[in-house]
Amino acid sequence: MTKSRSLTQTLVDDFTQQVAMKQLKTGDKLPTEMSIMQTFGVSRTVVREALSKLQAAGLVETHHGIGTFVLEPPADSRFRVSGVPLISDGDVQTALEFRLGIEVECAGLAALRRTPEQMKAMRAVLDEFEQNLTEKTPKKSTFNQSLGNTVAPDFQFHLLLAQAAHNRYFVDLMSHLGTSIIPRTRLAVAKKISVQMPAYLSRVNQEHETIYQAVVRQDAESARAAARLHLTNSRERMRLAQAV
Repeated sequence: MTKSRSLTQTLVDDFTQQVAMKQLKTGDKLPTEMSIMQTFGVSRTVVREALSKLQAAGLVETHHGIGTFVLEPPADSRFRVSGVPLISDGDVQTALEFRLGIEVECAGLAALRRTPEQMKAMRAVLDEFEQNLTEKTPKKSTFNQSLGNTVAPDFQFHLLLAQAAHNRYFVDLMSHLGTSIIPRTRLAVAKKISVQMPAYLSRVNQEHETIYQAVVRQDAESARAAARLHLTNSRERMRLAQAV
C-alpha cells in the first residue's frame, strides 16, 4: 500500500514538474495509460490514481475515449487539507465519519450541476467495476490483484461525483484522501471479509448505482439520501470487519 502511494506521488510529481517547466504546455495531450505504464514501470492502478490527482489539482482534464490534456495551471489559491495519512483502521473510520458530513451534500450538488460528459464518465467507471466484479479471476492471481481491480473505479466514482459538484474544495478533499478512503484497501480488513468479498463488492456497487441513478434524474434529495446510506453502510461494514 505504502509503495503504491509512493509510486503514484512520484508520477504526479514528474508530470507536475513537466507542466511547471513548460515541457508539457497547455493543450498538450498526455501519453496513453499503456505508454505511461511502460515508461515508468508501474501498474494501471497507479497510473489512474496519479491522473486522478492531476485532474483534482486542475492540471489536466480527461475526455473519455479521447485522452488527457494539460490545462492552464490554476492560481495557487485552493483550499488545503492537512497531509496526515490514513494509516490505521481507526483513521479510516474517522475519515468515513468526516465524509458523511461532506459527500452527502456533494452528491446533492452533483445531481444539480453534472454535465452529460461527467455522467458518461460515471457510467464508464461503474461498468468497469461491474466487469471486474463478474470476471473470473485467473487461478494464479493473488487476492490483492483481484481486490485491486475494483479499487480504482470505486475511487474514480467518488472523485467524479466531487468534480460534478463543480466545487473545487470537494475535489481537493477527495484527491488528498485518495484510494485510502476505500475501507477494503486496509489489508487487515480485506482479509477478514475475503470470504464474503463477492457479496461485499456487489453491495458496494449497487449503492454506487443508486447514487448514480439519482444524479441521472437530477434528484438532489435522493442523491443525498443514497450517498448517506452508502457511507453509513461503509462505516458499519468497516466496524463489523474490525470486530471479527
